[in-house]
Amino acid sequence: MRSTLFPAQLYGIVDLGYAQPDQLASATQQMIAGGIDVIQLRAKDHTEQDIEAWGRELLPICRDGGVPFFINDYAQVAASIGSDGIHVGQDDLSMDEVRAIVGDEMLVGRSTHSVEQAAAAAADPRTDCIGFGPLFATPTKPTYTPIGTTEIQTVHQEHTDMPIFCIGGIKKENLHDVIAAGAHRAVIVSGILQAADIETYVREAKAILAQSQP
Repeated sequence: MRSTLFPAQLYGIVDLGYAQPDQLASATQQMIAGGIDVIQLRAKDHTEQDIEAWGRELLPICRDGGVPFFINDYAQVAASIGSDGIHVGQDDLSMDEVRAIVGDEMLVGRSTHSVEQAAAAAADPRTDCIGFGPLFATPTKPTYTPIGTTEIQTVHQEHTDMPIFCIGGIKKENLHDVIAAGAHRAVIVSGILQAADIETYVREAKAILAQSQP
């Protein structure tokens, strides 16, 4: 399953911090139209019932568009709706707990905030991809200290068999800098969701990322 993520470059998050519930489907459709490679639903401080309902709405849209759909944090929701993936943080469930809930076939991503955490996640064969960051300050992670871009090249060199998605404060405006530091994949959240034209924004970000292919 991990191999399905290697061609992916742009990972978009439909975040309830930037989009209203009635905007989720439209934002997802526009992201897919622009060529997004992965979509995640992130809804901090919302009920599991609401997250499951939104997930059930967005999953068929992503399936029709051929885009893997991840749920953030809530493994039970991911298992319940049959999403393509679940993404968990350092302080969330252990991999044993996650796999006990979602099984062996679902894609599992893990957030990492240092070279050491990335190494630990990559060493576990049950981890399919990692998020590395936050590179820059971001309102979605106000309690996290940005780690900057100096270690991007190191994690990519040390884990060539792991899809690594750089995350945290990345927008189209600084994407060239992230690529120059060694990144091949990126997660963009607010830049996409706050764009006047989501489809065009995604397409332009993808064009920038295409320059990063080794």
